[in-house]
Amino acid sequence: MKRFLLRSLAGLLAILPALGQAIPVVERILPNGFKLLMVERHEEPRIFGGWVAHVGSANERPGITGIAHLFEHMMFKGTPTIGTKDATRDLEILAQQERLRDEMRMEEAKMRDAWRHGTMEDLTNPETKTPRWKELNAEFKKLIDAEREVLVKNEFDRVYTTAGGSGMNAFTSEDMTAYFISIPANKLELWAWMESDRLLHPVFREFYAERDVVFEERRMRTESTPLGKFTEEFNSLFWQAHPYHWPVLGWPSDIPAISKKQADEFYGLYYQPQNITLVLVGDFKPDAAEAMVKQYFGRIPRGAQPPPDVGTLEPAQLAEKRMYAEAETNPQVDILWHTVGFGHRDSYALDVLQQLLSTRTGRLYKGLVLGRETATDVYAQQDSRKWGGAFNIGGEARDGKTPAQVETAIEEELQRLKTEMVPSEELQKVKNQFAAAEYRKLSANNPIFMQVIFNEGLGDWREVNEAGHKIQAVTAADLQHVVQQYFTRENRAVATYTRKAGTGSKEEDPDLAGLGADQKPVVRRIMDSLKGESDVAKLKEAAGKMEAQAAAGDPKRQQLQKIILKKVRQRIAELEKK
Repeated sequence: MKRFLLRSLAGLLAILPALGQAIPVVERILPNGFKLLMVERHEEPRIFGGWVAHVGSANERPGITGIAHLFEHMMFKGTPTIGTKDATRDLEILAQQERLRDEMRMEEAKMRDAWRHGTMEDLTNPETKTPRWKELNAEFKKLIDAEREVLVKNEFDRVYTTAGGSGMNAFTSEDMTAYFISIPANKLELWAWMESDRLLHPVFREFYAERDVVFEERRMRTESTPLGKFTEEFNSLFWQAHPYHWPVLGWPSDIPAISKKQADEFYGLYYQPQNITLVLVGDFKPDAAEAMVKQYFGRIPRGAQPPPDVGTLEPAQLAEKRMYAEAETNPQVDILWHTVGFGHRDSYALDVLQQLLSTRTGRLYKGLVLGRETATDVYAQQDSRKWGGAFNIGGEARDGKTPAQVETAIEEELQRLKTEMVPSEELQKVKNQFAAAEYRKLSANNPIFMQVIFNEGLGDWREVNEAGHKIQAVTAADLQHVVQQYFTRENRAVATYTRKAGTGSKEEDPDLAGLGADQKPVVRRIMDSLKGESDVAKLKEAAGKMEAQAAAGDPKRQQLQKIILKKVRQRIAELEKK
């Protein structure tokens, strides 16, 4: 159990290359526009297969925010041959559902007009709906029941697992949507057929039911957590014009309003071959794999027009922005600065700066937690997305201290960096941490696969091999430049959180306050396991690996990862006091 725990903790973050052996990626372009990236590895008889669609929430527009994430769900609903007992009846029901939904949307437009005129108070309350809408909804529910009679739930997953597949999953971020699974090496043809068929013949069955599932996911992750809605509001304050302004999960009024017609149009525009990259890592021969991929994915016609680029750029921020909030959480401060996007020449120095500031050996922990004793926890993260970046620094105030004092201490550490060059020994130590991660990057197919997926999704898979050299070339002058350039008062937004009156109960661990109900049990189980771990060296090794690795994992899990790492640190501190 202990060994499993340590392996799990160490593997929560994806490995970011720094310097070392290159990943031997073979790139091919199929005649219909698909890009195919292959990494041949014969360490185990398995293959990680997947694909990344170059579309995320940044490609949405007001009115359909959340639709990219909705497709993450819909792509598992199957095809005419997978997921149904009667394909003909299935399509008939879907058509009937859409006709009813068209009428319901007309009623919803009337209700929105009533809301604007103040004659209807709550659009989300089913009791306030119009009589005609309730009548149509009752008919729609009958069609839902009819659809269930012909559905084969989760058949897509069952076909894979029966054949030895595992870990089927997907994620959506601001810039990409990715799908992946691990399969036995002799099931590559099954993967090629399954994945190409759900792109060629997708059936978006249970569309409106799944739309409700997505809305519930938003409620669980955002609206039912103490900091969820505040974080969302802070993000929209920080990004003024760019589509990063809205959440990946979408605005609450948009999700229930998305129509299947809008979804079909979105799919046709962004899920065409020219906008998708296929990725294979594992036990195969590239030439044979390419031929098989061409056989199946070659059936999909090339898109009629290229997907539109994101045209709205974030303007330069002219004044500091501030948000003050009372929440069911410990007093803390969260600061964001506008930086640069993926592949920008300054992004590498910012990556180094993140490592210089973070971890238990970083300047923030030494300065704010150990030195001034102002904070109990601190963090720093550079987030270079496709179209722009943000550097995030924050900390939780110690008892008797205030968020303002934590903010002042952070500013003092940044001022040191603006006026004093980072000593060569300290800079080299950080670079060594990146270099160590580089040598671990070839440890298994999964981290290699995820690195290729993330870098390709952000714009260029070649960064997997090139970023490490650029990081090693960062100088102390480069670090000073980026701090002076980006860490200015007018370029930042500051969120200050104080505990809401009457929420000081100690029954709930405050660190779990910002997590969803599905994540809290995970942390509690790990906390219980940590109580039985007394080997400080093993815990430090696990924490060190987590700290040294970049946050290239699933974006949905970053807050969870941060809290787990904090709990590991606390257990180490407890053991060292004995």
